[in-house]
Amino acid sequence: MAKQNVAEQETLGEAMNKTELFFERNGRTMSYVFLGLLVLAALVFGYRSLILQPRATKAAEMIAEAQNRFEGENPDFETALLGDDNAAGFLDVIEKYGSTPSGNLAKHYAGICYLRTGDLENAAKYLAKFSQLKGIPGELINAQNYGLQGDIAVEQQDYAKAVKFYEKAVKAADNNLTAPMYLRKAGLAEQAQGNEQKAAAFYEEILTSYPASMEARDAEKLLGSIK
Repeated sequence: MAKQNVAEQETLGEAMNKTELFFERNGRTMSYVFLGLLVLAALVFGYRSLILQPRATKAAEMIAEAQNRFEGENPDFETALLGDDNAAGFLDVIEKYGSTPSGNLAKHYAGICYLRTGDLENAAKYLAKFSQLKGIPGELINAQNYGLQGDIAVEQQDYAKAVKFYEKAVKAADNNLTAPMYLRKAGLAEQAQGNEQKAAAFYEEILTSYPASMEARDAEKLLGSIK
């Protein structure tokens, strides 16, 4: 109680004097800290505006060149991957700007290119390097990435691993377009292992959660073949 009374009796002037005394004794240190924070803020701003942004812009330009080869009327997956004298490839983007958003996306594209050219080992490697995106458009790419890794596992006859990837693909994008497709693939992978009950559960989920999807009719047939 005594300490509380002393605190209550302390005048505003006394409190200000204590504050002034603190700054007199520690003013130089405080100035150094303040200046240090200003310098740090300037460095962060400068790094973002002078280094990160130009790198991201350049990476976006490079990946656009590779995407043109990838998405053309007659896709050239090898050139899209490796690039040539006229344009960069996805691997060039990864090597120079792998930490940028475009560099991350290039890992996904590189995995697809390797898959299309029959190199399953590198396809799995680069697809796994891809970091999941945020937002609705990114969800579709995330689902595709997991789905493709599942497809590779099926090619390697690792069906248990494939099911896990397909389940991740379903969770990544819960919609009528992609989710039932990956549920169907998961069911087929379970059937390949002889797990008919688990396969049936995937087909039933299609019918329950996505009855209007294209896969719903196929799910009925698959269920009929099991039962």
